[in-house]
Amino acid sequence: MAKKTAASIQADIAKGAFRPHTALSNMALAYFQSDTKAFAKTIFPICPVTLSSDNYYVFDKEDLLRDNWQRKPAYGKVDPAVLSEHTESYACVVDQMIMGIDRIRQTDLTRRQGPGAADPRTQRARTMAGQANIHQDVLFAKAFFRTGVWGHEEAGVDSTTPTSGQFIKFSNGNSDPVALVDDRKTVMEQNTGRMPNRMAIGVNVFNALKKHPAILERVKYGGTTANPATITENVLSQLFGVERLTVQRSIMNRAKLGQKADMGYIGDPNGFLLAYATDTPSIDEPSAGYIFTWDMLGNGNIMPVLNYDGEPGTHSEFIEGLMATDMKKTADDLGMFFADAV
Repeated sequence: MAKKTAASIQADIAKGAFRPHTALSNMALAYFQSDTKAFAKTIFPICPVTLSSDNYYVFDKEDLLRDNWQRKPAYGKVDPAVLSEHTESYACVVDQMIMGIDRIRQTDLTRRQGPGAADPRTQRARTMAGQANIHQDVLFAKAFFRTGVWGHEEAGVDSTTPTSGQFIKFSNGNSDPVALVDDRKTVMEQNTGRMPNRMAIGVNVFNALKKHPAILERVKYGGTTANPATITENVLSQLFGVERLTVQRSIMNRAKLGQKADMGYIGDPNGFLLAYATDTPSIDEPSAGYIFTWDMLGNGNIMPVLNYDGEPGTHSEFIEGLMATDMKKTADDLGMFFADAV
């Protein structure tokens, strides 16, 4: 076989007979988060809507939970019971993300038969989906998972004699997280007729609960030498008596492009939320919050991803993603937020 020269290699490249690989085809470093870490859609139900904004009915609990039965007078009748109602509104706003593709550069990569990671459409669609989860988690944290949102709000303290609006931090061995949650669940049920069935906890809260003596004492006899008792989300949901418990694990970089990375958890790692919510939209059940979603293109797709060409002469194309949501607190008395739990 004749020795390759620079000229012959260039000729082979032009004919497509020689394809140098400038990157590995079986691995790449991509810090995509697992979709299982996204928490926005795990607590409150998604409510698809056909209009960007509209009203919904609210039937007052005071009338629904009152005993309106009366003794019928002889030859007469009782006054009709009053069922009060009013309306609240939602408003979905459209968020957008666009990523570009340089066709000239892509032609070079395609001819080299580069790795799958270099496929621009697949890569950008994957990036867009991952960042959609991040964006929704950010919206959820701002709407629900922080102080200043819910009427019932408490803060953890180190003191063993907390006052009104306070509780003993879970990082303090004198606290009893199960007793605290049971008490607050009873308060909500007494005020609303609904027992909290959702619990969202920060990462530091989860870590503190896993080693809390009151928690370990309740589960230690459920383990063996071969299979020691472990504290999982499922175990905690059973101990706290809620249908669903999630840990807010998703992270994000808060720094702008070109700035030093500022990585951190999206949800408050030291807080937790206790709430009542339905699994799906309901006209017969209340819910602390809803995620209203509008299919702005009218095709039933709540997060359409589109592709379009750039301006003539740019030799580019763009991938566009759209979403329109309103993460709205719909029942203030069905949510409780606890800050500084550790």
